[in-house]
Amino acid sequence: MIRASLPHPMLALTGIFLAFLVWTIEPSVGHAESAEEAGLRIATDARERQKGFGNFTANLSMILRNKRGQESTRELRLKVIEVEGDGDRTMFVFDRPRDVKGTAFLVHAHKDEADDQWLYLPALKRVKRISSSNQSGSFMGSEFSYEDLGATEVEKYTHRFMHDEPCGDLECTVLERIPLSRKSGYSRQFVWLDRDELRTMQIQFFDRREEHLKTMVVEDYNQYLDRYWRASNITMTNHLTGKSTVLHWADYEFGTDLDVGDFTKTALKRIR
Repeated sequence: MIRASLPHPMLALTGIFLAFLVWTIEPSVGHAESAEEAGLRIATDARERQKGFGNFTANLSMILRNKRGQESTRELRLKVIEVEGDGDRTMFVFDRPRDVKGTAFLVHAHKDEADDQWLYLPALKRVKRISSSNQSGSFMGSEFSYEDLGATEVEKYTHRFMHDEPCGDLECTVLERIPLSRKSGYSRQFVWLDRDELRTMQIQFFDRREEHLKTMVVEDYNQYLDRYWRASNITMTNHLTGKSTVLHWADYEFGTDLDVGDFTKTALKRIR
């Protein structure tokens, strides 16, 4: 795990997450770039690098581990589509085990307002809306919250460049970001991004009590379409409960025949 000397959370001023790009912070003519300006620039450039993929699908295994190391596994499918001028739309569909088969989760991410989220429960044959005040809750018993599963939009955070440091065999930039929404379950997040390819390597999440709640580690990247990096393994560890969740990603496919009509509340009920 990557470790760094960070300022005490109560002393930090502003925010972080998906950041990327020109990592050296040098004075421009007549103006020295502030940490906040650098953080926003990096976050914006990171987002721009990830745009243009159109859509993709993938298969996932979700491994739930309790504090004693006991495991249970769920199998699911993922669909994602870009929406011009707004956030991505994402759908998760559970296939196994039998007790969660057919459960589906839909996210309409937005750039500057709360995401719209719905959960389809096949046993009840109804679609349940996840209110913005409940998005810090656990997603299907995992250590990922509903909030963690939407697209991360730059406009929803303040950003601050912290420092550069080694992370394993790579050199990383560390950013801090703070959610603008008071309904977020997090007070702040620290993110490590590798300088060369702008990939998220680790995120530390702090709760509203300023405690280090969770750490997400992202590993085993592969490149698709000679541009887009996608991870094969993402592990979320809850430091307060000792539980963790691992997502294994496989079978990425870009440029499918998806359209926005596949990402509606009505489409949730048609999922098989």
